[in-house]
Amino acid sequence: MIPGGGQPNMQQILQQAQKMQQDLARAQEELARTEVDGQAGGGLVKATVTGAGELRSLVIDPKAVDPEDTETLADLVVAAVQAANENAQALQQAKLGPLAQGLGGGGIPGLGF
Repeated sequence: MIPGGGQPNMQQILQQAQKMQQDLARAQEELARTEVDGQAGGGLVKATVTGAGELRSLVIDPKAVDPEDTETLADLVVAAVQAANENAQALQQAKLGPLAQGLGGGGIPGLGF
């Protein structure tokens, strides 16, 4: 039988919620520091973003630069950034998904859950 007439211990519930919030904040800070890569054109264009999706660097191999065809280069840049962001989202899901479930499963606004 649960002490207190069958009611959950409010203090314990509040402590658990506070711990989950702290764990979530810690995971978000870690994501902001972690960098992930994406590439396109067989590595001709590489983008690096943080786990939070912030673009940090873009590397373009000189072989990808054709002054007569800047459209293809632009497409490669977009594809590399998209690939990096997809990797960042996968990292977010791995780090924050279990925490979001623990906070009610409603997802985390702004992070695509």
